[in-house]
Amino acid sequence: MRFLSVTSDFSLSPHCFPLKVQRRTAVCQMRRQVKILKTLAPPLIAVLIALYPLNKTPGCYALAQSAEIERGGALFSHACIGCHDAGGNIIQPGATLFSSDLERNGADSEEEIYQITYYGKGRMPGFGENCKPRGQCTFGPRLQEEEIRVLAKFVKIQADRGWPNP
Repeated sequence: MRFLSVTSDFSLSPHCFPLKVQRRTAVCQMRRQVKILKTLAPPLIAVLIALYPLNKTPGCYALAQSAEIERGGALFSHACIGCHDAGGNIIQPGATLFSSDLERNGADSEEEIYQITYYGKGRMPGFGENCKPRGQCTFGPRLQEEEIRVLAKFVKIQADRGWPNP
């Protein structure tokens, strides 16, 4: 009888397993957990990355605003970065695109930035389609009014943020 009780205790209690069997069971459980994590991690990370921008501002407005900012960034990289990289100004150091210089130079609103970008001011050429006089305007490709508005909004947002790194 004693043999049966030892056998039944052995089969029912996990603490009575020989050490090798316990280790093997623990290793199998860990492998299953790792396999599950490896299977679930990529889709979960993708979902988190996809939803991250939505946490910044609510709803469709966030998507439209981020798309407009990206477009403004692309326009800036194409037309402005040669002189205004990272919000600076390689031609006239006191006329950077940082908030303090924009305020001091009377260009701290989107509309004022738009006007300067369209018609030019001082050493800065105008980029608008109807910019005049000709000597004040860029010799490169001109920008449409809507593009300059997007660009002005981008510059204002970046200036308010202190021109953070992309």
